[in-house]
Amino acid sequence: MVAPLRAEIAREQGDELDALVPEWLTVPDAAQVAGVDLRTVRRWLQERELLAVRRGERSVASIPAAFVTAEGPLNHLRGTLSVLADSRYSDVETIRWLFTPDDTLPGTPIDALKANRKTEVRRRAQALSF
Repeated sequence: MVAPLRAEIAREQGDELDALVPEWLTVPDAAQVAGVDLRTVRRWLQERELLAVRRGERSVASIPAAFVTAEGPLNHLRGTLSVLADSRYSDVETIRWLFTPDDTLPGTPIDALKANRKTEVRRRAQALSF
């Protein structure tokens, strides 16, 4: 009885994220974008340099495309993920926060990271734990 409920909740959260995250990559897609093998992407996920959530009917591990560049994980992402984890954010909550528009930035935290404004993003992330 518990497993279907958890799967249902995960699907609902995935639907919510789909409204925020414009593009997703599978592990093989992320490997292709970064020009690395699958093991490297799996290591990035294991070491929390990247995050993935399970989406869709087949529960495929999906990584927000904005997290991956031709050079690998987005610059400054790992430290930001650490700060959010310290604030006890789940992976779903972290992705939701990074892609939710914030008028005071302006844009989204992920846009600010892409623009090399990590200090402001991490300051806001640290404030979440208080």
